[in-house]
Amino acid sequence: MSLAARIADRIRTGGPISVAEYMHLCLHDPADGYYATRPALGAEGDFITAPLVSQMFGELIGLWMVELWRQMGRPAPVRLVELGPGDGTLMSDLLRAARLEVGFLEAAEIWLVEPSGPFRELQRRRLGSALIHADRLEEVPAGAPVLLVGNEVLDCLPARQWEWREGAWKERRIGLEGDQLVFGLAPAPRIKFAAAPAWEGAVFEQSPAQEALGSEIGARIAAEGGAALLVDYGRAEAGLGDTLQALRGHVREDPLAHPGRADLTVHADFPAVLAAARREGIETAGPVFQGRFLQALGLGARAAALARTHPRDAARLERQVERLTAPDQMGELFLAAALHSPGLHPPGFGAPP
Repeated sequence: MSLAARIADRIRTGGPISVAEYMHLCLHDPADGYYATRPALGAEGDFITAPLVSQMFGELIGLWMVELWRQMGRPAPVRLVELGPGDGTLMSDLLRAARLEVGFLEAAEIWLVEPSGPFRELQRRRLGSALIHADRLEEVPAGAPVLLVGNEVLDCLPARQWEWREGAWKERRIGLEGDQLVFGLAPAPRIKFAAAPAWEGAVFEQSPAQEALGSEIGARIAAEGGAALLVDYGRAEAGLGDTLQALRGHVREDPLAHPGRADLTVHADFPAVLAAARREGIETAGPVFQGRFLQALGLGARAAALARTHPRDAARLERQVERLTAPDQMGELFLAAALHSPGLHPPGFGAPP
């Protein structure tokens, strides 16, 4: 039985489900969920991420990690953790740059938080056996400082949605019309998270899962010391709007059209994630636009150095820089933020965008 049919049966039995529950089923169903069955990324997959645009992205993050490690006093061991590492490209590029710092690789214990079996196999092929897998961050053992990176992780965490109709917030839920999945509205208890908007049909999103991750990372850093870098597309300020989208073959489609066969995402709620982390007693920096962040880390200089070494690649490198930093491409769609121990100074951050 297909995932769509099983979701329909679930609705017939228990009634309409929330957007968050639908996202979780589509992405993480162990038999037919997106991450269990569709590991391809890049041109052959449904979307492309910054590490696949250019090796320079991961290299600069590697140097960012090294700088924080120096500021921390060069601890050994240090848990080097990536959340949602995809095919392993980011970690591979990160380690290539980080090995230039004497002692870093010897101190680093590499953990990849990845529940997907197909993705784990891709990561092993790229990175070899010098890594440890975990299904969840909580499985990474305590007892050492942490340096963590998560690129496009927040956006795939489930969110609930409410819609303002006839003077009240009503929760958006997925039900059935015949055999077809459809969006509907259900009365919601009195809620405190948003005032009445100025227009009918306004949508408010809230992701307890994103906030929980911010809290978990914050608590980990507060207890053990360290820093985390989160890069994602999303919002720098609280606001309204329906950001649920489905991508299949690099084309947007109806999120209800192909359960488990399309990538479902919502915008990262950086204000909520960072506030949750700060409540654990740590500090945060950003968010700033990805383009500004990468330029501050020296992307232009790195591209120029590579072009001098490989002149025939100069035009390609220029296109990569444009893709990563241009305001109308990834430069202002994506944001970067740091979560860190008090007293550390993560490079690349200035005033919020």
